[in-house]
Amino acid sequence: MTLRTMFMVGTFWLLVIAGAAVGAGKEPAGQMVDSGSFGVFMNGKRVATETFSIQQSGGASTTSAQVKEEGGSGASQSSELQITSAGAVIRYEWHELNPGKSALVIVPNNEFLIERVTQNPGDKPAEQPFLMPNTSIVLDNNFLIHREVLAWRYLASSCAHNSGPMRCGPAQFGAIVPQERTSTRVNVQPVGEEKVKIRDTERQLLRINIKSDDDEWALWLDPEDHYKLLRVVKAGANTEVLRD
Repeated sequence: MTLRTMFMVGTFWLLVIAGAAVGAGKEPAGQMVDSGSFGVFMNGKRVATETFSIQQSGGASTTSAQVKEEGGSGASQSSELQITSAGAVIRYEWHELNPGKSALVIVPNNEFLIERVTQNPGDKPAEQPFLMPNTSIVLDNNFLIHREVLAWRYLASSCAHNSGPMRCGPAQFGAIVPQERTSTRVNVQPVGEEKVKIRDTERQLLRINIKSDDDEWALWLDPEDHYKLLRVVKAGANTEVLRD
């Protein structure tokens, strides 16, 4: 990858997690960084659709998503992640829209994080503190867009350019897994560019692998379109995710 490529990655990540300073008490208009939908396929059959958007405004970004299952059940859930220009969590919310009404929220607890889970409206939330810095990644297993945000953070923080092409090395990030109420270490390993056929069209995409204690994912990002996430495969699960 060239110096121009590195500049594109750094600039795009800044659009996600950084913004212009707020002047004269006025909040600048939000800028849409990415939006669209992913199709989730199991054994070649579409089983769910995730719609998402990432918007940057001022010194923060907001990543919103909604997942709806295909077929009769129509189960759905939504989430919203807000982070600062330094990557610190401002607030994460998850809501079950159908069939239940459970919800959770993750907020800073001094320099750490705490999760509050409500099973039913009106119930007293159960609290789960984490001895993890508030700059930890929120990696909800139900939302693919969180992996795109992780990939951008990796490209911006773990790739360097000296006198030759940009080089990326392995990296490790601390992450919170909200639905499991646990924390984990996520290892990111660069693979390089690969030719991948997506809907009968061959594309040259950048691949990275993401591995945690329980899961392993392969991600393909588009170098020609700001490293947006196009394809995800979960190891050993016959599961493939494609951007619509």
